[in-house]
Amino acid sequence: MGVRVVLYVEDEDAAVFLLETALKEAKIDLELHRVSNGEDALAFLNRTGAYHDAPRPDLVLLDLNLPRKSGLEVLSDIHTSEALHNLSVVVFTSSSLAADRRKSLALGAQEYITKPSSFDGFLTAIRTVCNYLPAN
Repeated sequence: MGVRVVLYVEDEDAAVFLLETALKEAKIDLELHRVSNGEDALAFLNRTGAYHDAPRPDLVLLDLNLPRKSGLEVLSDIHTSEALHNLSVVVFTSSSLAADRRKSLALGAQEYITKPSSFDGFLTAIRTVCNYLPAN
């Protein structure tokens, strides 16, 4: 099996930088792709438009607070799509609302992780996320 592919759907550059830094620190080798809004996430996953040759991700790391289409809307579209409903999705968001957690899990997310405020917390969260990747 080759390098595992992760799609990170996140509109904040700082969060992407933290994730990339945590992956390096934890020596986790994967192919990270990033889109910054919900519409681009679905285009990537459905391989449409500019993403016609996008790889199929092993895992989608999904923020809920996104421009153009919210993370919950993206999750709903993945959940109801014949082609995408088997995708592993981990919600990785700043929202700690119980309702967001409930909705995300009801829509098929494997895990719901509130973004930690410390780098050590981020490292721990990334290790948890990697449990949802296929074995290398």
